[in-house]
Amino acid sequence: MKEDLTGVGFQQLTTAEEVDQAMNNAEGTMLVVVNSVCGCAAGAARPGIKAALNASEIKPDKLVTVFAGVDYEATARMRDYLLPYPPSSPSIGIFKDGELVHFIERHHIEGRSAQMIAQHLEMAFEEFCEKA
Repeated sequence: MKEDLTGVGFQQLTTAEEVDQAMNNAEGTMLVVVNSVCGCAAGAARPGIKAALNASEIKPDKLVTVFAGVDYEATARMRDYLLPYPPSSPSIGIFKDGELVHFIERHHIEGRSAQMIAQHLEMAFEEFCEKA
């Protein structure tokens, strides 16, 4: 489940220090995924994220992920950066120059197809990310 994202270029953050380092060096745009073992992560979130990255000409500069339920410390620290949103996994955030500019909570993932998630992300990439 981790390799589903790390295999397409996501950096896995496993400690609070790694999260802080990534967030403190967050120039440009960064896609943050709070990964999960749940069915909506496997059936919609991860496939939708990968489809959006494959289809879109405009992409975030950096891709990072934490794994809820596995990397507790990293996930807790990342959730601090995702405030004011409550803990949600899976979830997807877009940061621009260190500021959270877009967030997709679990309730926006559940019941939606991977294609719908991909389309949502492609629109968000166009709005918040720079053309390469």
